Amino acid sequence: MSRSIITLASLAATLSLLSPIAQASDALAAKNSCMACHAKDTKVVGPAFKDIAAKYAGDATATDKLIAKVKKGGSGAWGSVPMPPNAQLSDADAKALVTWILKMK
Repeated sequence: MSRSIITLASLAATLSLLSPIAQASDALAAKNSCMACHAKDTKVVGPAFKDIAAKYAGDATATDKLIAKVKKGGSGAWGSVPMPPNAQLSDADAKALVTWILKMK
């Protein structure tokens, strides 16, 4: 019985950590003005995050490619409107954002 309680408590603690990660990514995207041009489900100026995830699904090099694009900017992949560079974004934050985006369905 006590083993079950400990297991359930551990599971609850683990699950409680997942929600702040998602919230932190929402907050991180908002803090870095990503949401000025992007949304999770719909195209704004740039593509929806869901569409980015779908385009790069199964691409083992997607994370590195997208981190570079976020930091350096780019154009042509989604139309004629260029994405401005975000050089001020730390590598860790860029990786967190890209990882979060690529997990969207």
